[in-house]
Amino acid sequence: MANAQVRQARASDADVVGRLLREFNDEFDTRGPEADAFARRFHQLLDRPDVLVLLAENNSHPVGFAYLTLRPTPYYDGLLAQLEELYVRPDLRDQGIGTELLLESVDAVQARGACEVHINVDEVDVDTRRFYERHGFTNIQPGADYRMLCYLREL
Repeated sequence: MANAQVRQARASDADVVGRLLREFNDEFDTRGPEADAFARRFHQLLDRPDVLVLLAENNSHPVGFAYLTLRPTPYYDGLLAQLEELYVRPDLRDQGIGTELLLESVDAVQARGACEVHINVDEVDVDTRRFYERHGFTNIQPGADYRMLCYLREL
């Protein structure tokens, strides 16, 4: 890995995480809040027990993050985790930082009682799909021969 350390983000990291999320959205021309609005929301989210944000840093400089939420589910006695976002700055990709963020994310939510992790990926994002598949994620339910799809509707 590119000398990056992964740690759990604190409320004091909300501005950093907000900027990283805005960078991520800008990279893919995704509309949404500006960095300061993201930061304001992360100030609240980072104190919640059902939210986990891991921050990757290189020499105390933020280089990526993973944002996860946890919720109850009737399918397990434990929780369902959703990897909402995983981002590594483009110039530092392919150095193991994303893998470290993903592996530590899975370990952290499992320690909090999660029994399954969901991730939504755009179909056209082949590299990201390969990344998650390489780490054991699938879009085919065990025993099925068709892909799972995610639908959304903004309200």
